[in-house]
Amino acid sequence: MKPQSSKGTRDFDLIQVSRRNYVIELLRKAFQTFSFNPLETPSFENIETLMGKYGDEGDRLIFKILRSGDFMKSVSDKSNPKIKEIADKALRYDLTVPLARYVSQNSGKLSFPYKRYQIQPVWRADRPQKGRYREFLQCDADVVGSNSLWQEVEMIDLYSFAFQSLGISVEININNRKILAGIAEICGIENRLIEFTVVLDKIEKIGEEGIISELREKGFSLKEITKLKPAFRSFKNLNESIAFLKDWLNKSEQGRRGIEELEFVIKRVKDAGILKLNVSLARGLNYYTGCIFEVNALNVDIGSVGGGGRYDNLTAMFGLKNISGVGISFGLDRIMLCLEDLNLLPDGIIQFCDVVIIRVDESSSDDSYKIAQELRSSGVSVDYYPDIVKIKKQFDYAEKSGASHVIISESENDQDQIRVKNLITGESHLMNRKELLTYFQELKN
Repeated sequence: MKPQSSKGTRDFDLIQVSRRNYVIELLRKAFQTFSFNPLETPSFENIETLMGKYGDEGDRLIFKILRSGDFMKSVSDKSNPKIKEIADKALRYDLTVPLARYVSQNSGKLSFPYKRYQIQPVWRADRPQKGRYREFLQCDADVVGSNSLWQEVEMIDLYSFAFQSLGISVEININNRKILAGIAEICGIENRLIEFTVVLDKIEKIGEEGIISELREKGFSLKEITKLKPAFRSFKNLNESIAFLKDWLNKSEQGRRGIEELEFVIKRVKDAGILKLNVSLARGLNYYTGCIFEVNALNVDIGSVGGGGRYDNLTAMFGLKNISGVGISFGLDRIMLCLEDLNLLPDGIIQFCDVVIIRVDESSSDDSYKIAQELRSSGVSVDYYPDIVKIKKQFDYAEKSGASHVIISESENDQDQIRVKNLITGESHLMNRKELLTYFQELKN
């Protein structure tokens, strides 16, 4: 039986890596254009750093790491061990909580507001499906240390800038957790806000009837559900949705504040036409406290390709109080699916080698390897075939490797004359050393 990769993980070949690097570089350029600096954190954290930050559903999806060594010797009840007794570390679930830990740990060294972008893998014990994996790369941008709503404006503009550079048309759903708190207040369920928002956030997947059914299962009364029904509706445009919310949440101070924050942002973003106010958008993570975003690609059935929002209390969990932040994430894997489905990946981004040196006999090996060294020093990608085998096998290798040229090393050739064959046109030429270097340098330029 052949070995298999673990479910929810993937191998990436030359073509896939080249395409992913193309997208990553465009995102990195977007982050840097908006003056974000890079950060990398460890792949795993102490388990207490991660647990309790994502809600019950998120906590269940965290990959725990067994303690090293014979840890069972110290377990008090071996038939029913506690999680802390068998696992003390966990793979990171996202990049935001590690960021909060980093900021709290290094607050004395950082200048605020602190702006960072991070492109690293994360792990979730989720059920694999199209566009959803157990190991995937997150591309995040966060600003920590500012309460200003201008940060939300910049985050939306960053989304717009990045997706325009990728050629993907998007719609950005926005909401505010204060609006959700206002809805809970108006409906008399303030003490069940998190429970309500986790269910409401699923409306795109299970529909209104599914939401009602799940709320009933969780013990919400018919009277409470009836009061909540306006949160299920959609609106024609931003003005209509804002007007409705102002009327519905007029008696809730939190609701009014949430609406004011949204109005501030909407009026100032560069392209308000891509915004849609979605009252059902909740972003199920516990740490969001203000504006929240979710990005959907148009003209393709992929799901969300990004999301994020404002969090006011995350670093307080690590002892650093009164530090607010706002962050967004780009879903690289789903972005790749969008680009493939829409045929938006450009030609010429796959990094094949430039030339393979084909060897006919050992007597020419030293000289042909010197040619490889000279070409590499000039920035040319060279593959030196290591064995003396049939010419056809070496040509097949060169073609499969994607090389555009081969150099044929033969001892009977004049040492000043080198045969070069263009595998694309089929043309073959003899060149001296100087002509060879010039030829490939011009090709690179």
